[in-house]
Amino acid sequence: MNLTRLFVGNLSYQTMASDLQDHFSQAGVVRSVDVMFDKFTGKSRGFAFVEMSTPEEANKAVEMFHSKELQGRQLTVNIARPKEDRPPRSGEHRGRGGDYHRDSGRRDSR
Repeated sequence: MNLTRLFVGNLSYQTMASDLQDHFSQAGVVRSVDVMFDKFTGKSRGFAFVEMSTPEEANKAVEMFHSKELQGRQLTVNIARPKEDRPPRSGEHRGRGGDYHRDSGRRDSR
């Protein structure tokens, strides 16, 4: 588990990576900032990941910024959990329950 990676939620949709870089540098050295964007609309999803240089700096950032305001929004800041494997979304078929016939759209119930 990476103890230096922070989840930052409840961001204003106008918040940019440079805003987070500047803000979190008050707690220590910021290694990277990844603002999450919707792949279809290109708009911010309202959360980001900030990686600090050390676990101590990450913990300091949580203490300094969790439940504090940035650009009119009360932030959620905590140590990021590892990415979990998620089941496929509906409409995504990854070979479960048989194969689809390409020519007719019928399911093969092998």
